[in-house]
Order: sequence, then structure tokens, then C-alpha cells
Amino acid sequence: MHWVMKELFITETRARLRTWLATCYTLFIVYASLSPFSGWREQGLDFANVLEMPLSFSYSAFDAIVNLLAYMPFGLLVCLALRAHFNSITSLALCIVLGMSLSAGMEYLQMYLPMRISSNLDLLANGAGALVGALLAASITLWTRFFSRLANWRSGLFHHGREMDFGLALLTLWMFGQINPSLPMLGSVFISEAARQPFVAPPAAPFDWLASSAVTLNLLMLGTLMLTLLRTSRNLITALLAVLSIVALAKFVTAAVLLKSWALLLWINSEAALGMVLGMALLFVSLRLPHAVIIIFGALIALIYLCIINFVLDSNTPSAAMSIYYWHYGHLLNYNGLAQTIMLIFPIFLLVHLWLMRKV
Repeated sequence: MHWVMKELFITETRARLRTWLATCYTLFIVYASLSPFSGWREQGLDFANVLEMPLSFSYSAFDAIVNLLAYMPFGLLVCLALRAHFNSITSLALCIVLGMSLSAGMEYLQMYLPMRISSNLDLLANGAGALVGALLAASITLWTRFFSRLANWRSGLFHHGREMDFGLALLTLWMFGQINPSLPMLGSVFISEAARQPFVAPPAAPFDWLASSAVTLNLLMLGTLMLTLLRTSRNLITALLAVLSIVALAKFVTAAVLLKSWALLLWINSEAALGMVLGMALLFVSLRLPHAVIIIFGALIALIYLCIINFVLDSNTPSAAMSIYYWHYGHLLNYNGLAQTIMLIFPIFLLVHLWLMRKV
């Protein structure tokens, strides 16, 4: 039993993916905390005064819950990553210190952003979230049978290596960006349908071939990424359908929570459906291509996608989708901005991954 624990949680090879995920999530927190990264100026605030401020003055139950939930994955991932180098108690303590330090740094920097508010309650909520996540990580490391099966499943399905861990982290990043319900399925243009009266059908819009092409290219990028990760290419369609099903389910849940009732299924449209069908067909044909050709094909697709979303499509800004949301908290604008950023950087990171995979 002790040997299994060491193999699953302490060896550096096993911890590499968790380190990538922890790093990505830390960057997500920085983005969400400091977005839109403009308007920096001295506002005459003192951080000591922020810490001494009565909690009731800045209290918001919604903000407290959001901040607690936002730092739970941080605590979970960081604590699991630290187990590669430290015992459980040390990992737990370091994770809490890192969580509080990150939160304090974000609250301090927010003093220089007129659109953000520094709060000692946010600091406490963030620290509590990191603590809960770290405790969860410490407890799940005891689930040796589950993680043994998970490790065996991963070994049988995916290749191993530093490049593969980067690719799996990139796959997770793509999925995180795509669950945004104000983006069509695999789409790159935010839904910006104007608010309307209930039970009144919106005017019919012409079929957007460019948007459908972007969906096809997005699916081809995802398929190329997975082809480089899978041990057996014939598992591609099954794995791809599993990923898309997870994204669709997450999209539906977030839409049910965040969007107005009439906008619940706007992320499913004819452009996305046709784009996915064409993408699946092209991926099925590409299964017999040599590894080197797949690398070149994926790089070409990523470059074309970058050109389309930057220079061809009229991409709406993240704020354009706010009319379809039921809530109007500032967190949603940051959420949309993060999804837009992921769309822009994913093809670039995919090019990096393909370059690393060219000789593997």
C-alpha cells in the first residue's frame, strides 16, 4: 500500500501534469483578479487600512462564496503537486501559505485598479477556499484503489512524457474555455442576441459559413491534439465524443445557471452542428495519416484558425454577450474575457506542442 501511494503521488513523473494544471489555474486567478489590466493608478489607499476594515463594510455573501469556490481548485491542485516533494503535512501548510500569499498579492494590486475593490473578506474567503481544497487533496490521496485504476487507465490510453503532460494540460485548458455558455458549441464568436420579450421569436439570421468553418477548424485542432496524445489512433473518435459530451453537459449546466431562460440553448446552432459533422468526417479520414503529416496538418489548421478569428470573423467583445445573462455581476465579464483569451492562445500553445512532438 505504501509503494502504491509513492508511485501515484510522490514521483515527479506522476506529479508533472498536476503541476501544469496548478500553474494554469494560478494564471487564471491572476487574470480574473486583475482583468482588464488597464487604468492602473495610485488611489491613495493603504493596504493596512484594507486589512483593518470592518468585515461588514465590504461584506457580500455572493462575493464570499465566489472567492471561496475560486480558490478551492487552487488548493486542490497545488497541494497535489507539492506531494511530489513533501509529506502531506508540509504540503498542506505550504499550500495554505501560497494561497494566502497569492490572494494578498491580488488584493494589493487591486488597490491600483479603479474598477476593482480590495477587501479583507475576499482575502479570508480565498484563504478558506485554498484550505478546503488542500484538505480535500490530503483526503483523496488516501483513495489508493481509485487512483491506481485511474493511473492504469491513463497509461493504457495516453502516451507518457513531458510533452504529453503539456498536451493534456492544453486539452484541459481548451475544455475550460469552451464550457462558457455564451459561446456556441466549438464557436469563437460570442452570442450577442439583443434582449427581447419572452415568447417572441428572434428574426431569422442567414447561415454564417465563416462561423461554421471556425467550428470545423476548432474541432480539427482538438482532434490533432488528441491524436498526438493517444496511444492508438482508432480511439480518437470515442475519446473525442467523450470530451465533447463533457463540454456539452457543462455548457448546459452553466447555461441553466447563468443565462436567461430563452437563451438556454442558444449555444446549439446550425453552424456549430454542420461544422462538427465536417470536422468529424475530416478527422476520420486523417486517422491513417503518418505522424509527421499529422503534425504539419495540425500546425496548418492552427495558423488558419488564428487568421480567421483575428482578421476575418467579426468577433464580439466579451461584454457583447452580457444581454443574455440572467446575472450581471462583474465576475461574468471576467469569465467571458478569460474564454476569449483561451481562444486566442490555444492555437499558439498547440503550435508549441506540435513543435515539441515533431520528433517524438
